[in-house]
Amino acid sequence: MLNVAFDARDAHAEPVRGWGRHARHLLEHLPATVHPYVESGRGPEVAWEQIVFPRRARRDGATVLHAPNCFLALRRHCPGVVTIHDLAFEAHPGDFSRRTGLKYRWITPRAARSAERVICVSQFTADDVIARYGVERAKVRVIPNAPGLPVTDTPLPDDGPYLLAVGDLRGKKNLGRLVEAHARLETGHRLVLAGLGELERPLPPRVETTGWVDDARLDALMRGADVLVHPSLYEGFGLVVAEAMVRGTPVACARATALPETAGGAAVLFDPFSVDAIAAGIREALERGDELRAAGRERARAWSWEAAAAATLAVYEELA
Repeated sequence: MLNVAFDARDAHAEPVRGWGRHARHLLEHLPATVHPYVESGRGPEVAWEQIVFPRRARRDGATVLHAPNCFLALRRHCPGVVTIHDLAFEAHPGDFSRRTGLKYRWITPRAARSAERVICVSQFTADDVIARYGVERAKVRVIPNAPGLPVTDTPLPDDGPYLLAVGDLRGKKNLGRLVEAHARLETGHRLVLAGLGELERPLPPRVETTGWVDDARLDALMRGADVLVHPSLYEGFGLVVAEAMVRGTPVACARATALPETAGGAAVLFDPFSVDAIAAGIREALERGDELRAAGRERARAWSWEAAAAATLAVYEELA
């Protein structure tokens, strides 16, 4: 009988971010044979991941162990599944603290090699994991993310047209070049940067930051934007692209890593290392707004959490 122990810590962390949304939406659509486990809060995080969680799972008779955040227990009594969203800690180590980076770079390759199945959220991430860590392709499964931010009736911003970028201020998000590109536009649009953190340097004219925003406000910002711009240098999927598309918001994003795969031909792609290319991509997205709205909505039909959960359940059943 299938009995899955699922590491659900990220689903309960606030504010919820990419991995947390993934775990939360997946759990909402998985059957009752999948049991969420939440850390007690006592002791180091790695001790819970590598000792406490697998011991509790064994006590409860788990037949499969799933770590949806790359920290699969290396010693376990049953088959293990690990989800790897991206390897940004390998490609952009400067975006992580020394301790955090060391943990990711030590545990993740060992978890990927020891797991009976490795789930990746894009083909790009799957290829990256296979190439960097020498993981057998036969045990890797690609299961994409899906939009999950609630679409609400929150009123739209009413203080003029704007472009929107969503994300934290890590270097890989490439917001500095976006700010420079915005300064070269002559469209009259403000640039709104929504997410965690505040820029340390003074903001140029017509650029503003929101800091962290709740789901309702983020939904309204996405629905009201003339273009969602995502200049990130490295993404394992690019969930904000999917969230914009499901709302019919035109997207301009980097031609880098998993973003072309996620965009699926329904966005304007640009070279994220070129300020001129970013500016040109934004102009093109504004000009092709109606076309991109329709293309984005059609592209969004390819994703659902029901399909992701069904594919994940199939992985469990392979092992059970």
